[in-house]
Amino acid sequence: MNGVRDVKSDTTDLIERLKSCEPMFWRNSLAENVSIALEHAELRFNDVLDAEKRWKRFAPLIKKIFKEPSDGIIESTLVPADRFKDYLEERYGVTISGRLFLKCDNRLGISGSIKARGGLYEVFKHAETLLIMNGLLTTTDDYSKIADSECRRFLSQYSVAVASTGNLGLSVGTAAAALGFKTTVHMSVDAKKWKKDLLRKRGAVVIEYSSDYSGAIEQGRIQASSDPKTHFVDDESSADLFLGYSVAALRIQRQISAMTGDDWRRIFVYLPCGVGGAPGGITFGLKHVYGDRVASFFAEPTHAPCFLLGLVSGNFDQISTRDLGIDGRTIADGLAVTRPSGLVCRMMEKLVDGAYTIEDSELLPLLSALKDYCNEKIEPSAAAALIGPVHSAREGLCNDNDLHVAWLTGGSMIPEGIFMELYNKGKAIH
Repeated sequence: MNGVRDVKSDTTDLIERLKSCEPMFWRNSLAENVSIALEHAELRFNDVLDAEKRWKRFAPLIKKIFKEPSDGIIESTLVPADRFKDYLEERYGVTISGRLFLKCDNRLGISGSIKARGGLYEVFKHAETLLIMNGLLTTTDDYSKIADSECRRFLSQYSVAVASTGNLGLSVGTAAAALGFKTTVHMSVDAKKWKKDLLRKRGAVVIEYSSDYSGAIEQGRIQASSDPKTHFVDDESSADLFLGYSVAALRIQRQISAMTGDDWRRIFVYLPCGVGGAPGGITFGLKHVYGDRVASFFAEPTHAPCFLLGLVSGNFDQISTRDLGIDGRTIADGLAVTRPSGLVCRMMEKLVDGAYTIEDSELLPLLSALKDYCNEKIEPSAAAALIGPVHSAREGLCNDNDLHVAWLTGGSMIPEGIFMELYNKGKAIH
């Protein structure tokens, strides 16, 4: 963290620092008034509201096939983290004005990560479309019927495929197999063995690659394109994934209102970022809900800053960290990608407030401390969100009437033995 500085407009300097893999904080000088920026977005708030309605139609189906959550609504809790804020202040020598909350997508059922929001949504929407087109479903039906033998038999004629470093594959693979689709998950070299094993146990075919995520997704696209009955969930270009994530903004609005009312000035939200779909979708929803009262910052590993590179270079998905000689290797496997989503870059170019990069050596101590102070089990990728309030404090962005939300993107399904290895490594770094 020492020596991190803000690079607001000097693109050449910033790219050189990205190449050197040093941590940094960047504020987006292109960010506009939210109402102006949203006018030019490819999607609209009505798309978010439509997605929320579809999630409600899916609830009886989710309840029937997964047995959890009890109401069929995929949502996580929002919890205060006062003791962890004290830890951050002491460790990093800052005063963080305002209150800190944790958005606990690490506790989400079915796949244990934020990817349940996007992955399940796209798979279920695809099933809905096929069934409606073939006269087996109407939007006024009880959607639990999709789990019945007639619908499952029909869906078994079709396939769903996805490429992933781990969590998206786990979400898509679990949902698709549960509905009866033939399911293939193309997993990059970064994917953890326990995630691949769990997918196979749940009925998915897992194809392993020695390449990074870009190689896995390229091969996945090629294979899927040869079969007209295969739907490929493309994390780099999917509007459905994006909208599945966006509904979280409507849910957290209700949670914040219940916990704090409207007695705050601004909300700072810190979101771990891979290709950008999840943080981008959530930011899109939040900007519609809160306008300029919300500031969104994306967090990436120093060795995989693909989204930050895409934005500051202006080349979006036409540039890879590999082009700069950055290896993309990180303990944060969920963020180990080298090329961002073009769709999300276009959507976020004038909406996201900034980004920062974090070294792997910082992730594990944060993971361990969160377990100690808040009893939250997270994966290294999720830990990237936790240092966000430190940056906001150092930049003088926040005051006592502000809220900070660190979005915990995954972790509850990590096998206990593997988690304790990570925890102990983090404690040793302390």
